[in-house]
Amino acid sequence: MGNFAKEITDSNFENDVLGADVPVLVDFWAEWCGPCRMIAPTVEAVAEEFSGKAGVYKMNVDENQNVPNRFGIRSIPTLIVFKGGQEQERIVGAVGREQISKVISKYI
Repeated sequence: MGNFAKEITDSNFENDVLGADVPVLVDFWAEWCGPCRMIAPTVEAVAEEFSGKAGVYKMNVDENQNVPNRFGIRSIPTLIVFKGGQEQERIVGAVGREQISKVISKYI
C-alpha cells in the first residue's frame, strides 16, 4: 500500500466506508491481476489528490470475499464511489487518473 490509499477489509468496511462522512473510493483488486497493478500508482495519486476531501481504500478480493460478493464484483479492477453509505458510481477496468478524479469530484 502507498501512503495515501489505505487497505480495507471485510471487518472494517461497514464503519470506514459506509459510515464515512466524506465520499469514499474503493479499489477492488488482487495481487495476480495485471491491470490492477497497472492502475495502482494512479489510485495512489488520486488518493493523494483528494486527501482530506475523500477517502481512498484498496480491498484485496482474494483476502476479503464478503464485501466483493455483496456488491457483485465480477471483474477487477473495479472502483466504486460510495457516499452516505450508498454506492454512487462504478468504474470497471483500468482507466486513467483524469477519469477517476472526475468521478470522485462529482460527489465532493
